Amino acid sequence: MKAAPFEYLRASSLDEAIEALAGTPDARVLAGGQSLVPLLNLRQARPPLVVDINRVDELSFLRKENGRLEIGALTRHRVVETSAVVRSEVPLLAEALGFVGHVAIRNRGTVGGSLAHADPAAELPAVMVALDAEFSVRGPAGERVIAARDFFLGPHRTALEPGELLTRISVPTHRGGWAVEELSRRSRDLALVAVFATVTLSGEVCETARIAVAGAGPTPIRATAAEEALVGGALTDDAIALAAELVAAATDPPGDLHAPADYRREMAAVLTRRAIARAEEGA
Repeated sequence: MKAAPFEYLRASSLDEAIEALAGTPDARVLAGGQSLVPLLNLRQARPPLVVDINRVDELSFLRKENGRLEIGALTRHRVVETSAVVRSEVPLLAEALGFVGHVAIRNRGTVGGSLAHADPAAELPAVMVALDAEFSVRGPAGERVIAARDFFLGPHRTALEPGELLTRISVPTHRGGWAVEELSRRSRDLALVAVFATVTLSGEVCETARIAVAGAGPTPIRATAAEEALVGGALTDDAIALAAELVAAATDPPGDLHAPADYRREMAAVLTRRAIARAEEGA
């Protein structure tokens, strides 16, 4: 199939893009096109207007500022994945991006596009929730900042208001151990379930732990109960097993022909044990 007819605007500035989006509430944004173009061609999306932001250069940047990694929404996955700064300062993000599709997809796909698409099985939303990232969005009323944990409202639903555009992602830098553990049908498919974990240690005592899960609910899940169970003690087999049980209990996975809900929940626990153990080694 081919896309239904739509108007097309190639925005030359952020202000022009926002004005166009505000003037047509059902308009869609074209960035990397890795999610939108298939939806258009399958006619699952029929916007009256497509606003192309690929010429809005102010949305493409990657830099470290004040102990945080600042990423423009239009920055390509591959740029972030291969950045020496990202690998040094936020290695969990670099590792997670290696699971996003194939290299050809990562060459075109954008960080902001993946986040705004809000697929609950995608890697980037869960990573941003795990890392306590903040998102800057701009619309007709100005700019506001949304915590990653508050941005995702449901499958393909976000806190973006009509006319608003995600412009910047701010991620705290992280030192310590990290791990991504993912289960998918085939290499680089969307995850059936994936776990993202970081830990820092003081001697043998866990000082901080962050755990998020993708593919196990309508939004990325931050496993705060499991984190709290780990902090302040040694990462023994029993402690890790308890954290894995708490992660599984926090999930609300869907079931489909590829994986029943109970299987996804069980695998969330299995992957959590693996992720924490590997993160501990790195720490």
